[in-house]
Amino acid sequence: MKVGFVGAGKVGCSMGMLFASTQHNLVGYYSRTSSSAIDAADFTNSKHFSNLETLIKESDTLFITVPDDAIASVWNQIKHMSIAGKMICHCSGSLSSEIFKDIDETGAFGFSVHPLLAVSDRYVSYQELPKALFTIEGNESHIGDIRELLDLSGLKSVVINGDVKTRYHGAAVLCSNLVVALIQAAEDELRICGFSEEQLGDAISPLLLGNVKKVLSVGTNAALTGPIERNDVGTVKKHLKVFDGLDKEIYQTLSKKVLTIAKEKNPENDYSELELLLNTQED
Repeated sequence: MKVGFVGAGKVGCSMGMLFASTQHNLVGYYSRTSSSAIDAADFTNSKHFSNLETLIKESDTLFITVPDDAIASVWNQIKHMSIAGKMICHCSGSLSSEIFKDIDETGAFGFSVHPLLAVSDRYVSYQELPKALFTIEGNESHIGDIRELLDLSGLKSVVINGDVKTRYHGAAVLCSNLVVALIQAAEDELRICGFSEEQLGDAISPLLLGNVKKVLSVGTNAALTGPIERNDVGTVKKHLKVFDGLDKEIYQTLSKKVLTIAKEKNPENDYSELELLLNTQED
């Protein structure tokens, strides 16, 4: 299956390099900015195309790796070209294959193919892709072909429904971008406690990495510890008194979620006083 890319940014370069190095099936790149296509082609030892139709003609599968708000525009260009029988994929986490409006009329097959990974570097991130789980949704009769394409490059994949793409993407944000915000909140509170910038990493690293490792090993239920799991109302009350503003809201909201896990883990405990405390808004 010969693969071409429209868009030569971080995702396009990373996936293209992986296909080139594992399956030797990369045709090359077309980009609105020709210099980007040239750089990507040089990096992956493939071709750059100044004509989109030529790239399409030489490709069996086309990945549209442009910003989300540009996918529809690119599709509106290529849907009038000779794409019958070809696989058309985008790599957006939040958009489904429905962005390829009227694709059935073209004879092509549409998919969304998204890696659960923060792709941060055009020339390095391809090494991290095999660690990521890819989600695929789209044309049911040919979805096996896309899974096989990923499998041949050592990539793990799972098929999801298009109607859950927004929820799925939101879940990904919860465990990536919002974790950054949570760490920032912890660092801000430690700064108030007098920790230097150099000490923050030493303070947070064992807690953060240890918890992630434990959760991935035994699950959230078994990994849960702390004052809420112990039903320590007094400690939680003290925390809520010293925190204020947004950090207090974060603590209170996440504590409610932790409480649901604690109830499941310890059904014999009466958490009613703690639940009332967490659901009480104080000035």
